[in-house]
Amino acid sequence: MARENIDIDIPDLTDRRAVVTGGSDGMGVVIAERLAAAGAEVLLPVRTRAKGERVAAAIRDRVPKARVSVHDLDLSSVASVRALGETLRAEGSPVHLLVNNAGVMTPPARQTTADGFELQLGTNHLGHVALVGELLPLLRAGTARVVTQVSVAAERGRIDWDDLNSEHRYRPQRAYAQSKIALGLFGRELDRRSRAEGWGITSVLSHPGVAPTNLLAARPEIGRSSDTTSVRVIRWLSARGVLLGTPRTAALPALLAATTAQPRTDLLYGPSGLGHLGGAPAPHTLYRPLRDTAEAARVWETSARMTGAALPV
Repeated sequence: MARENIDIDIPDLTDRRAVVTGGSDGMGVVIAERLAAAGAEVLLPVRTRAKGERVAAAIRDRVPKARVSVHDLDLSSVASVRALGETLRAEGSPVHLLVNNAGVMTPPARQTTADGFELQLGTNHLGHVALVGELLPLLRAGTARVVTQVSVAAERGRIDWDDLNSEHRYRPQRAYAQSKIALGLFGRELDRRSRAEGWGITSVLSHPGVAPTNLLAARPEIGRSSDTTSVRVIRWLSARGVLLGTPRTAALPALLAATTAQPRTDLLYGPSGLGHLGGAPAPHTLYRPLRDTAEAARVWETSARMTGAALPV
């Protein structure tokens, strides 16, 4: 199937409230716009408000009836996550869809969050753990679907419980994979606990494959002064339609996971092409590191303690 023909139908989402992290860049913009075009009220919690406002305005230009609002959120700060949670709980409106999409990838040198966590673990994983905890009453009220974006990097690796914060040895790619494995296991445990406790929340995992986003581009704020060789290769291959996706097609697995009528919580939504790097979205077998239910429970309990998230342990 030619990439320009790859798409999915999204059902009417009128009267649904969606929160999309990382919605001001790359595939996050596509996710936010497609949900808004389907009638959802879309909340964009962003680290840089001016950038978020520009994206929201652009979505409104392309989707004249779009309901999009921008909120402040720095996932690398538990205090910032709590502030957003307080704001949304004060509004009292149920949240029907949460897409945990934001992330940071492979800072060249180890960095820490405001709370002292290794940056990738703290932003990609623990920030979203704290966000789920803050929004839990609203997610339960909305019988929500929570879509958690992992990565092809979660196909291999493990959680290093003896060096969770990479204090003894920092390897950028390994730390990134660990953060995505932890996040995926948390998403699986959220679904298990919801079913056991009757919360009404459905937690689904997705991944975008590989596409030319800004994750590996120049990011001076994390110590990367120029584009990586990897992102240059990804751009070259994507532009020629070789194996990989585009930001538009890379957004589709999360959108399918978010809106399909009967989501599979025991599978992983991703591209269906070779190596799950690109192609039409479809469910496929969970990566091996995401299958361990005991490890998922440990991730839940450890992460709740580390963040102080309002989650039952």
